[in-house]
Amino acid sequence: MPKAELSIIDEVESALRIGSPEKGLETARRVTDLFLSSAGSFSDEQIALFDDVLERLIGSIELRAIADMGARVALAEISMQLAPIAQAPPSVIRRLANNDEIRIAGPVLQESARLDDGELVRIASSKSEPHLLAVAGRWWLKEVVTDALLARRYPSVSRRLAANPGARVSGNGFAVIVGQAESDPELAVSVGVRIDLPSELRRQLLRSATDVVRTRLLSRAPPHLFEEIQSAIAAVTVGIEREMSGVRDFEGAKRAIAGLKATGQLNEATLLGFARQRRYEETAAALAALSGSTVEVIRPLMQSLREDGLLVPCKAAQLSWETTAAVLESRFATGAMKPADLAKAQGHFAKMTAENARRTLRFWQVRAS
Repeated sequence: MPKAELSIIDEVESALRIGSPEKGLETARRVTDLFLSSAGSFSDEQIALFDDVLERLIGSIELRAIADMGARVALAEISMQLAPIAQAPPSVIRRLANNDEIRIAGPVLQESARLDDGELVRIASSKSEPHLLAVAGRWWLKEVVTDALLARRYPSVSRRLAANPGARVSGNGFAVIVGQAESDPELAVSVGVRIDLPSELRRQLLRSATDVVRTRLLSRAPPHLFEEIQSAIAAVTVGIEREMSGVRDFEGAKRAIAGLKATGQLNEATLLGFARQRRYEETAAALAALSGSTVEVIRPLMQSLREDGLLVPCKAAQLSWETTAAVLESRFATGAMKPADLAKAQGHFAKMTAENARRTLRFWQVRAS
């Protein structure tokens, strides 16, 4: 390890030995900055060394944080800095994630790739509602984690999971959400437009839904679910149960897009045409190809009521705002996004960089595989 790093390690030992709170905070910030400056180039052995010394420093700061706002702020800053780093020290991340103060735990709970499913399940089973909300906001969650979150029966957590396209939900999990949705219109709309909601549970949801909720479901339904929900509402209205149409098959769209790509005809103009015509499957498949991703990643982003996730592959593909806006609006069978929502999305899009978008997309691809 270079001399500069050895010097920091010596400083850590000195800070721990002296026991000065101010020295501990200052040293923790310096060690974190040093790690962040070269996080992508450290070996596993070097990361383990940072993990050891930084965890010891954080342990000493946590004792002070009970009564010291400055110490809590420092830990929250460290959490925000380390959360997006794929090579972050794992023990430090786990320690921050289990902190009772949500301002400290929240950033790593929502974003850190260092937290495995087992750790997330433990946190979901034991920590506070704000902690569960942070976990529910992660872009990719497996069923074992969402089952643990839903077992706590917090309506706020169910709403966040229902609106999260990257959260995989089991049949039992959906049953919990649909049961809660009977008295929660917001939740009913969010879960009702999910592509992975089992048909029987969608029928159950629609049977108990008010006319206002049914109307909102139709207005927010993506093209591939519009006819299914419309038919189900009609069947429920006349008291007749019948099979809903199956989920559309993306295989044909993927083959068509592969053919366009092979002949050099796949470009932004092609995608814009699909989006303006609201050809849902072709839009998703074309965006996947142009962004270097897969339909399996793009599809839940298209299905989400949130716009921020879909902006990532659009930026990764270096699309213009005109095409990006068309892609956003292609999610709905009819109507258009509110001008205020489009303006907000455009602001987020402008702040993104293609490099960061591609990095985020690669992470989602790994998590989805």
